[in-house]
Amino acid sequence: MEFSQEIIQSLREALNATPNNFPLRRHLAELLLAHGEPGEAAEAFRDALKLSPHDKQIQIGLAESYFKAGKVSAVKVLLEELLKDKSAPPKAHQLMAHMLVSENRLAEARTFYKQALAANAALQDDELDKKLFLQVSSQLRLQDEVSPADSLPMNVETPPAPKPEPIPLALGRPEPADDLLESEKPEISFADVGGMESVKEAISLKIIQPLKNPDLYRAYGKPIGGGLLLYGPPGCGKTHLARATAGEVNSGFLSVGINEILEMWLGQSERNLHAVFEQARGTKPCVLFFDEVDALGASRSDMRHSAGRQLINQFLLELDGVRYSNEGVLILAATNAPWHLDTAFRRPGRFDRMIFVPPPDLASRRSILEIQLAKRPCDGIELDALAHKTDGFSGADLSAVIDQAIEDKLREALKSGTPAPIRQKDLLKAIKRVKPSTREWFTTARNYALYANQSGFYDEILHYLNLK
Repeated sequence: MEFSQEIIQSLREALNATPNNFPLRRHLAELLLAHGEPGEAAEAFRDALKLSPHDKQIQIGLAESYFKAGKVSAVKVLLEELLKDKSAPPKAHQLMAHMLVSENRLAEARTFYKQALAANAALQDDELDKKLFLQVSSQLRLQDEVSPADSLPMNVETPPAPKPEPIPLALGRPEPADDLLESEKPEISFADVGGMESVKEAISLKIIQPLKNPDLYRAYGKPIGGGLLLYGPPGCGKTHLARATAGEVNSGFLSVGINEILEMWLGQSERNLHAVFEQARGTKPCVLFFDEVDALGASRSDMRHSAGRQLINQFLLELDGVRYSNEGVLILAATNAPWHLDTAFRRPGRFDRMIFVPPPDLASRRSILEIQLAKRPCDGIELDALAHKTDGFSGADLSAVIDQAIEDKLREALKSGTPAPIRQKDLLKAIKRVKPSTREWFTTARNYALYANQSGFYDEILHYLNLK
């Protein structure tokens, strides 16, 4: 290992002298990956990719580095691009099998794994063998098991679908109750949301002002209601904003999760979704909030079963308000992955406005820290200094910082028998141990914003990253 570190250092020094030496950069990246440094390997592969953007082996190396570093979203973006090409390296199929196993999509994973092994038997993986119940002893045996269709390279967007399991019919299944969800009236408003002024202004114009000035909006033929999609990194306050919106107009608030909608009985999920909309229409004005909406409205082209497509069709029907009026129903939805949402949801009259909810800015971070530390025993806390040290942190990350500091103080108190207040040094120490969770999201979002932004949906991400 020591000798390897010497080689790595020598390669780095050589690259300082010849920064455009592509073979040298590739060798450094492969060496870092082989010796268990996926983070540094990813950085080296990215540098190599700048010199040769279309090199598939470098792209595979970067995907494998991300995979070993646990950056699942980034791996999927790279693999989706690679597997669009029928000549994708077999390693891409093996990595995609790992991704699908992590999502419990075992039948699809088995197909990708078989393809990888059919092309290169050296890609046999003990972990995949165990999880996919494959006992492969040789490439010859595999060839006997794989059908000719399975052995062909395939496009990642249209892998052959496994034979679907029979779906139990909703025979004897009762209709959903009139009120599936518990309605609440949030006591918070925009005054309780630190920063994010542009986001609050957009929500106000689309949702709040039509309720406060109905005659003015009707004069322009603008209906009161509509849909708004909030997207951004996890833990940045999208749900908090939705509750504050309901509090701002003193309306009811219905929060919808996938557990309230999805059922195994055929047709029951659609009935649940209709019941939720009917409940909102019966209590208007009402803010109807769908959290993780991509789980209910995933792209239909990615679906294997008609049941999922039927649910999306029902969702679109409810949003359109053709059969039932949505006047006075304010529909908000949140997602961390807007690129997985079916494009039909973005059409006018549905979620026709997408609002980017970025990580909290400096003022917002100070406000979040102040609120969360208000009821804790503290001494000598300098909020401005802490806010400057936490650039890129989400609200959830800031909570994790405080939790880390509290755990350290509890550990000390259990030893000494005397509780001590949280001090500045305790929080600074915790900040060093908590990594901003937004970085991985921006890695994925940046790729979509740069390469899949034909309609300009992700321009706000480019502006935030100073790429436009």
